[in-house]
Amino acid sequence: MDETTKHPLITDTSTACRVCRGAKTNPYLKVDECRYWSCPACDAIFLDETQLLNAKEEHQRYLLHNNDPADPRYREFVNRLGLPLLKKLKPRAKGLDYGCGPGPALGRMLCEKGYEMVFYDPFFQPSDRSVLKDTYDFIICSEVVEHFHRPAEESARLDAMLKCGGWLGIMTSFLTHDIEFKNWHYRRDPTHVAFYRETTFQYIAGQLGWKCQFPAKDIVLMQKSDPMAPFRGQGPVQEGLS
Repeated sequence: MDETTKHPLITDTSTACRVCRGAKTNPYLKVDECRYWSCPACDAIFLDETQLLNAKEEHQRYLLHNNDPADPRYREFVNRLGLPLLKKLKPRAKGLDYGCGPGPALGRMLCEKGYEMVFYDPFFQPSDRSVLKDTYDFIICSEVVEHFHRPAEESARLDAMLKCGGWLGIMTSFLTHDIEFKNWHYRRDPTHVAFYRETTFQYIAGQLGWKCQFPAKDIVLMQKSDPMAPFRGQGPVQEGLS
């Protein structure tokens, strides 16, 4: 997800990882003219930067999505993130639905539970960017991170917006070793440009000095650590499920 047009790759033989900023990545696969790279550090796979959609193309694709926040089946779907997240939140906590789209189902469901919610999407709710300068008790990214053109920059932004001890809840289809990437339906959406494994989120958590949990399939909860933590490292940090 990006508000800007695409930028060409600077190097012609390799590219830095846009997920973890790793200096070295490897060519992964070419499918229907789409070129993908893999990162040996964080295990992410991402589309070649020269092939990212521009903002207009991306917006047009999003207009084809039909996610009705009143649809009981869709509410049940996003509640796969909502239910484990609710167990972590204090009453009346303030949250940000980041990349909420035109129909922010989970954000509205959390409003119904008494939480104060703020909504932001660069295509559908871009007018008040001041919300990106505030801080929040929790942030949700429901079916969002796979759209990030520059995930490492987004991780830094989310880190800045999340209060210490706060929770980031992410739902995306995890890439697992039994998936045939070439034929994976999730890859075929041209707005899906970054793909994550559990180990990817563990690596990102390690970079940020966060903790992470995997309470359900395709769900990760990440908690921002106390500012007095002595070290923000480069390796995975994972805690047991509670």
